[in-house]
Amino acid sequence: MSVQNLNTFDPFADEGDPLTSTQEVGSQQNYIHIRIQQRNGRKTLTTLQGLPKEYDAKKLLKAFKKEFACNGTLVDDEEAGQVIQLQGDQRLKISTFLVEEGIPKASIKVHGF
Repeated sequence: MSVQNLNTFDPFADEGDPLTSTQEVGSQQNYIHIRIQQRNGRKTLTTLQGLPKEYDAKKLLKAFKKEFACNGTLVDDEEAGQVIQLQGDQRLKISTFLVEEGIPKASIKVHGF
């Protein structure tokens, strides 16, 4: 009679340690984050970060401003890199625009209320 449950297992063993992989735990790599921030009153600000390096942020910002009829700016952040800021709630418009341009929908995360 062989009992499989009684084998010893060390959960703190070094083999297969998930922290030794190249990607950090809780890392937000490989995602494009679209967030909304409340300003004062009914005013909101939509931010887009995590854009791949192959896309030109200035040209994308210009296309966003023309397509969505809003104002926007490009901000350099130490942690997030280049962040595109647009006036108003443009989350769904940005996500559909990026999907139409060939970015997979699985790599886009839309945050907000």
